[in-house]
Amino acid sequence: MTSRRIALYSFSLLSIFLLNLPARAQAGEPKYKGVDCGTLPTRTETADCTAANFQVKTIFLGNAVAQIDANEILVDVRNMADPSIKIFLVASQNAISIGSYPEEIAKVEALIRELDRPRKAFRITYTVATVEDGKTIGTQHYSMVAVDGQRATMKEGDKIPVATGTFSTDSASAQTQFTYLDVGMNFDTTVTSVAGGVSMISKVEQSSIGPTNTIAGVAEPVVRQSVLQSSSNVTLGKPLMLGSIDVPNSTRHLDLDVLVEPLK
Repeated sequence: MTSRRIALYSFSLLSIFLLNLPARAQAGEPKYKGVDCGTLPTRTETADCTAANFQVKTIFLGNAVAQIDANEILVDVRNMADPSIKIFLVASQNAISIGSYPEEIAKVEALIRELDRPRKAFRITYTVATVEDGKTIGTQHYSMVAVDGQRATMKEGDKIPVATGTFSTDSASAQTQFTYLDVGMNFDTTVTSVAGGVSMISKVEQSSIGPTNTIAGVAEPVVRQSVLQSSSNVTLGKPLMLGSIDVPNSTRHLDLDVLVEPLK
């Protein structure tokens, strides 16, 4: 009789346990709430925790103005974050969408904010001094703003038409084709931040119109040109002489200095 009672009691306990399994499963789900899934000991638990706490957040980039900047941030995040994280770049919105558990999203967002910084900007001032017999007889200053790692150009002068050819559709009419030459001062520069200053690749061109030459019955202008192309390291706030160019058919020469200052 005692053995029968024990069997009945055990059967009752088993029945109660089986009936309460769904409730126990539901009660077990919140155990991952508020838990950093990345600290769990197994990948299975991490995956279950991520699924239980999965969220989606979209982070809009404020300073990545070029597509390549956003792509570089995306690649960095994919390599540094957990491989299971879902991340997608929405180029049209300049935004990155992230899907994961809250703690991982917070880490990724902090990394993106660290990378999404405005590029440094610099004011570049070129000084062209005309020197004759050791005396400065004229000085011109040209200033422009350049962003770190991006090309900046500036032109000052005229566009001169030059005939490049003549064609006719019939014997009664003829049309002449022209191209236009930039005559004056042309500046082309790219600055990149380095320790203590910037690395600058610059091209400075000064041109002017000389006497015309007649070629095949067409008066073509002669363009006088002085070009200085260089790559140099420039200390911020200190002028650097890029070079000196003799002016053809004269006793003059041009001294070219550059000054790079950071913009705040």
